[in-house]
Amino acid sequence: MLKRHKLIARNFPSAQEEVSRQGSPVSDYAGPESAYRLAFNDPEFLLREELRAVRMQLELLKPDIVQQEQGVKSTIVIFGSARIPDRKTAEARLKAAHGEGLSTSIRRAEMQLKMSAYYEEARRFSSLVTRQSAARDNPIFVVTGGGPGIMEAGNRGAHEIGGKSIGLNIVLPHEQLPNPYITPELCFRFHYFALRKMHFLMRSVALVCFPGGFGTLDELFESLTLMQTGKSRRRPVLLFGREFWSKLLNFDLLIETGMINPEDVQLFHFVETAEEAWSLLENEYDMNSTHDEQDKEVKA
Repeated sequence: MLKRHKLIARNFPSAQEEVSRQGSPVSDYAGPESAYRLAFNDPEFLLREELRAVRMQLELLKPDIVQQEQGVKSTIVIFGSARIPDRKTAEARLKAAHGEGLSTSIRRAEMQLKMSAYYEEARRFSSLVTRQSAARDNPIFVVTGGGPGIMEAGNRGAHEIGGKSIGLNIVLPHEQLPNPYITPELCFRFHYFALRKMHFLMRSVALVCFPGGFGTLDELFESLTLMQTGKSRRRPVLLFGREFWSKLLNFDLLIETGMINPEDVQLFHFVETAEEAWSLLENEYDMNSTHDEQDKEVKA
């Protein structure tokens, strides 16, 4: 009996098929100087300076495609310092500092113990978001920069209750390994800071900032600028710890000198606890609406 072919099938082999069946190069063209290798399977070619635009496109596409496949539509971003330890680690460092007897080490360790409260609150907040949203039609995934400190706390909180979370790590001169609590299929690595920050914002429904340094401030102010200028839709920006942020940033001075408008301070809210932050988000959004309903609203 004549075998029938499928009506709908690939007319050309996939790139994966081409790579798998190419076999060993022809002997005359097996040397390092040869250009015989398929372009998309040639790392040296892809790393050429002229291919920067292609690499940037790939860095945009890979996390986007993978998150679509994993069903990630809504995220809450947690920004914060890589230097804030968990309480147990901070207590051990303070004990060691007292053993050394150096006043400067003791003061530094005491401050780390005080700041560790933010690690624990970020951990609790992430657990709360993951637990509360898992039972809703529109689950929300926590996303962090994938490193230690507050970032670790965000991924850890979700991991500890069996939820998924995302890590957007970055290549740095001093190696920053991803923390062990990120969902492996949602752990990404970036070369370009700009594309990493774009992915922070692409699916976010809220941005939550814990105390941090230059990196956290960069992420916070770029987000606020995009919303202030209308380049990005407005969404809740929550600053954990009024005392820290009020000492660090003099918003009143910016208003007095005309550097920002008075209404610009409405772009963010101070919060102190995980419960306060979640309550604010519940007041902002209809957490029970389905993806289909939200898609209809966006298209309308």
